[in-house]
Amino acid sequence: MSAPVTTTYLAPAKVNLGLSVRGLRQGGYHDLHTVMVPLGVGDELEIAPAPELTLRVEGTAGLPADERNLVYRAARAYLDAAGAPGGAAITLHKTLPLASGLGGGSSDAATTLMALARLYPAGVRLPELALSLGADVPFFLLGQAALAEGVGEVLTPLPVPKVPLVLVNPGVEVSARDAYAWLDGEEEFTPELDVEGILTGLAGTGPVPYFNALQGPVAARHAPIREALEALTAAGLRAPLMSGSGATCFALAPNDDAAHAAAAVLRARHPGWWVAATRTL
Repeated sequence: MSAPVTTTYLAPAKVNLGLSVRGLRQGGYHDLHTVMVPLGVGDELEIAPAPELTLRVEGTAGLPADERNLVYRAARAYLDAAGAPGGAAITLHKTLPLASGLGGGSSDAATTLMALARLYPAGVRLPELALSLGADVPFFLLGQAALAEGVGEVLTPLPVPKVPLVLVNPGVEVSARDAYAWLDGEEEFTPELDVEGILTGLAGTGPVPYFNALQGPVAARHAPIREALEALTAAGLRAPLMSGSGATCFALAPNDDAAHAAAAVLRARHPGWWVAATRTL
């Protein structure tokens, strides 16, 4: 009997090209207005059919491999919704930093749902299942840049220009719950993003009119984030911004070569940081 075929999937990271928090909703959620875009860097998932569901995590010691992991929960939810057609042997190769504002866990979950839908086709409505796992998970099902509204589940595809950028994480884990609580305490809610202005700015060479409503409260409490934003500018990159609830920050490069050169400079100057040169997808 031949061994089950293992398929490898990229679970792409994302950045928020601007994040406006419009206000607080009932239940503790927030009204968001944000441009989200997937990237060419991310985690990897290896998935093969198996009699039972198992998960192995490689690349980090800080992530459980049971129902506390979004990959496991996504797989269990799909298999249950599909009528228990079988199991899966899943290996998560974690390359993105944890609690980093890059949507790693949400992307891992969405990729798991799509992979299992290919492995065990059934009439399962993936968007509803995705939303039950987290507000960012439906975005990763879409597979392209989008304006996200509501709690992040109302998605409108956007023609975002393909741009090179550099990601920097200074080694700080930021809880999204904390980031939003700090903003709520200050009540510094923000207007809608200038989406057309952002798209125009991305295609040019000057400033980009985006902002992140969470950046002020989070950076005020985490000096390494302020240092990361300053380091991106010092490396010759433009329009630095924190992604999501942090701590990863990014800035735009004029081309791929410049992005890789700046990333090399940042790694040399800050050997303890996680740094990646990539592109928007």
